[in-house]
Amino acid sequence: RSIDLAAARAHCSEVHYRVAGKSYFAIGFRNDAGGWELRNRYFKGCTSKAPTTRRGDYPTCLVFEGFMDYLSFLTIRHKNSPAYPCIDWQDYIILNSTANVDKALYPLGEYEKIHCLLDNDKAGRKATQAIQKEYGWRVRDASHLYSRHKDLNDYLCQKSSLPEKQTQSAKQPKQEEKNKQSPGEKRKRGRRL
Repeated sequence: RSIDLAAARAHCSEVHYRVAGKSYFAIGFRNDAGGWELRNRYFKGCTSKAPTTRRGDYPTCLVFEGFMDYLSFLTIRHKNSPAYPCIDWQDYIILNSTANVDKALYPLGEYEKIHCLLDNDKAGRKATQAIQKEYGWRVRDASHLYSRHKDLNDYLCQKSSLPEKQTQSAKQPKQEEKNKQSPGEKRKRGRRL
């Protein structure tokens, strides 16, 4: 999944568990109910349903659908700016499922700015709309930053969710020529992760 191992080690644990007398293990990510979000090659589940919050008393909060997207964000920030990744300038809420959006609404009330980095699918859009309905202008849907991808982890892995034909046309060399900066031309400011 292209996740930075240092970020994964800082936020995840190896969890061993038993089901019907059989032993299993998975990557575990702790949630606010004291339970674990569990992921391995064969299983995706949890021991209790709850979001995960990372608070540092900042006016801005970033909202992610799952912990792989949160770890992808940290990885992208470290890759873009290894010396100064700016990961400590905002709080985080990881829903761990769009079913937990109602549980996240109350804690989100404290923030001046809320940036939703949810999946580019029906469930992700619905969860973003629920947060926007509650907090209006304070909410920014940031999923457009990876609009050609299923989610932030897909963006990190550069696995476009578009059909093959459209993906190839997006990679044509003419686009690169178009985006080159001319000598003396002022660089345009844009949004990035």
